[in-house]
Amino acid sequence: MILRKKYLLGLIFFFAVLSTQAQQKRALTHADYDGWESVSSDKISANGQWVGFEVNPQDGDGRLEIVNHGNAQKRFVIPRANRMSFSHDNNFAVGRIVAEKDAIKMLKLKKTKADDMPKDSLFIINLASGGVEKLSRVKSFATPDKIGNWLAVHFEKELPKKAAKKEEGDTTKVAAPEKPKKTDGTTLLVRSFDGKTTYEYDRVKSYGFSENGGYLYYVKATEDTLKNAGIFLLDLKSGISQIIDIGKTDYMSPQISDSNKFLAFITTEDSLKAKKPYYDLYLYDIAKATNQKIADKNTAGILAGGMVSKSGRINFSADDSQVYFGTTTDYKDFEYESDTTILDDERVKLDIWGWQDAEIQPMQLRNKNREENRSFLAAYNIKDKKVIQIGDEQVYSINYDPKSKLKIALATDDSPYRREYSWNTQIGRDTYLVNLETGSKTLIKKALSGYAQLSPAGKYAYWYDAGDSAWVAFDIATKTFKNLVENLDVNVYNEQHDSPSLPGSYGAAGWLKDDKGFLIYDKYDVWKVDPTGKVSPQNITLGAGRSQNIEFRRQRIETEEREGIDPSLPFVLTAFHEFNKKNGFFTGDINGKKAPSEIIFTDNRYLGLSKAENTDLLTVRRSTYQEYADIYATDLKMSKLTQLSFANPQQDQVNWGSVELVDYLTNDNVPLQGLLFKPENFDPNKKYPMMVYFYERNSDGLHNYRAPAPSASTINIPYFVSNEYLVFVPDIKYDLGLPGPSAYNCIIPGVQSIVAKGFVDADNMAIQGQSWGGYQVAHLITRTNMFKAAGAGAPVVNMTSAYGGIRWGTGMSRMFQYEQTQSRIGGTLWEKPMYYLQNSPLFYMDRVQTPVLIMHNDADGAVPWYQGIEMFMALKRLNQPAWLLQYNGEDHNLVQRKNRKDLSIRLSQFFDHYLKGAPAPLWMTEGLPAVEKGRTLKYELEDEN
Repeated sequence: MILRKKYLLGLIFFFAVLSTQAQQKRALTHADYDGWESVSSDKISANGQWVGFEVNPQDGDGRLEIVNHGNAQKRFVIPRANRMSFSHDNNFAVGRIVAEKDAIKMLKLKKTKADDMPKDSLFIINLASGGVEKLSRVKSFATPDKIGNWLAVHFEKELPKKAAKKEEGDTTKVAAPEKPKKTDGTTLLVRSFDGKTTYEYDRVKSYGFSENGGYLYYVKATEDTLKNAGIFLLDLKSGISQIIDIGKTDYMSPQISDSNKFLAFITTEDSLKAKKPYYDLYLYDIAKATNQKIADKNTAGILAGGMVSKSGRINFSADDSQVYFGTTTDYKDFEYESDTTILDDERVKLDIWGWQDAEIQPMQLRNKNREENRSFLAAYNIKDKKVIQIGDEQVYSINYDPKSKLKIALATDDSPYRREYSWNTQIGRDTYLVNLETGSKTLIKKALSGYAQLSPAGKYAYWYDAGDSAWVAFDIATKTFKNLVENLDVNVYNEQHDSPSLPGSYGAAGWLKDDKGFLIYDKYDVWKVDPTGKVSPQNITLGAGRSQNIEFRRQRIETEEREGIDPSLPFVLTAFHEFNKKNGFFTGDINGKKAPSEIIFTDNRYLGLSKAENTDLLTVRRSTYQEYADIYATDLKMSKLTQLSFANPQQDQVNWGSVELVDYLTNDNVPLQGLLFKPENFDPNKKYPMMVYFYERNSDGLHNYRAPAPSASTINIPYFVSNEYLVFVPDIKYDLGLPGPSAYNCIIPGVQSIVAKGFVDADNMAIQGQSWGGYQVAHLITRTNMFKAAGAGAPVVNMTSAYGGIRWGTGMSRMFQYEQTQSRIGGTLWEKPMYYLQNSPLFYMDRVQTPVLIMHNDADGAVPWYQGIEMFMALKRLNQPAWLLQYNGEDHNLVQRKNRKDLSIRLSQFFDHYLKGAPAPLWMTEGLPAVEKGRTLKYELEDEN
């Protein structure tokens, strides 16, 4: 009996242990990153019945899922598929299938030739029957944009046929296999989705549908030569294919008008080897079947000394009265022809920086390709058969909408002010009203502050003027200016703006139809403004936003609003609570007679709302820190949300965590908020090590899902939380001229407020930040020793040397950074030298007692690489523990995944060593000598050897 009791007790204990183990969740590891999924490229069919989306791991083969909107159990899953679209009749779906990633890797390791590598396939699904059709070796595919259930499939070139094998002893002579004909074109299949109608053409180089699917053009290459190509037009209704033009070297940029009346294209008869080929513009009248050249270098009205540009877009006006195209002056007779008598190694290579240049040399070099391909807008009037040059070398930036019925556009010229751009990013621009039929330009305003746009009906040009903190309209008929917000009793500029530049606006929702009103935002509410001034501004959300601390913004639900906001359609608003961070949607009243009424308003983040074109069915995504932003099916009432995507089921087995809002006061008693992330099994009676990360303001992201992913530059919050760290992310408010002290005044009291809760191991805290965050890390460790370790990515530590540097990614001088934007000094180095010195951590490195891990890469295009070197060398000279990670050829943030994985491992090893007492890895204790570079990564922990 005693033995039996012991046996039973043993069984009970055994199953209790199993149960406990089953309930325990494991911590995230670096091996989890590759399999973590994201959902993207979601589309809803026009009738709302089907939703398609991609589910892709961070590294590996993804899948495409197509789900019935009303029945999530009805689902198609296509491995390795992407680029899906629905047919316009909602009966089919089509997309690409790519080869297995591991198979591609193995073939690359075997150095397989490109032609022998697996090629993409195409799938076509009949959504009613579930039938799937696949086509192999597909180069590309296309469907019409708006109307027409047609599919074009362009195939890869044919593989050479192998000779037939002979039986042993067979002496019969076997003919050699026929070689594929030499051509740069391949087979094009044009078919209806159901496959009942098909057309096939060989040697096709390029193709495209008209917007409404009435026609398809294709360009063919001839055999054995690249010259004498041809362009053809297929009438999809009749199946008749016509030769439009043949015998030219190439055909570029074909465009069919929306009405299907015309086809325009660019050609050249010059050899493809010509250094400066000439281009011609042709117009084909589809009904009359006539083709004519309408513009070349000799055409009257074209840019003086110019020709047709191959880089210019071809478009038709909405009424088919004009063809828009580009011109260029590049055909001139080589004023800078290379001297062919000089060897390449004898040529002098230098850049000359001239004080008088509008743009400094690095900017010129970054923009070289854009300048070489710049084109100037021109138009061909089809009725008058005349070319009108609209843009020119002075006024070439013309913002026109070819789909608009308006015959006017806006143009800008910033050349008088561009020289200031290195230190003033808010330069003005001379703004003109352009007549697209005559090319005439009328100056609206010199040095206009802002980016002017045309109202939908073309009655006004409007913009936000940062200098006046106002929305301004220019009445085109009366040529008068109107301050649209002068009678508002609220501000329309960003009241939290805290840099030395002019504040931006809260934005605008747009214009009502026929320009009858303009919708503008203040911090919380939506206002309707009468541009004529006859009616007083109206708060159409009735102040509900301000009274409840909710930011209301209009949610656009229609894909096209070319004529303005239709007041007869539902007026949907997004809603975000300033303090508790609730998010959702409300129904508003565009006439301002009723206060907004709640549709859905919860502790989530909502994003990606997409409405079906022909119904009120829609999809929306929502998230929390614990819940990935999956796709949900619903309608405009949102009374029921049905989940369609289910990413990352493996998260249920992982110790994840939670996040909460924290309120605290800065050193000067300004209320701020922060985010505190805790492990899932958080015990308030334990002491946890804490990581502190910061970059300006982050608390609005309370309900953002954060995926485990290898680091591009910063700590991955889910990884550290899952591994028993607290992570605190405080907001920061800045005082002008004092970026470093501001960070201290906000971050330190925030950290102290968390420590006061009693569950932080105050002896084991660390800070980490990248770029601007890296600068703040560098500053803080000169002010306090409360952190046991610090990570600084791409930190500016010497504002005096960085001030004169270049942002190589844009070619801009860094002066603007300190005078106007993020660094917030608010003056030049010679105007405020002490501010630059006082805010530069380098000059106070002798105070640092915190071990630092620095990452700064040698191809950083944002922060000069030598800033990280200056910090490292100062600490090395002072004999303070510091490591500098320099990823070769990498930019400001890591791009290559192998490097991101490497950084993630080193960040966790570094902080685990200092905050958890883990053994130091060999790369920290022994370094990585240059002679060992590429041989080892030295992740091994010191006590393992």
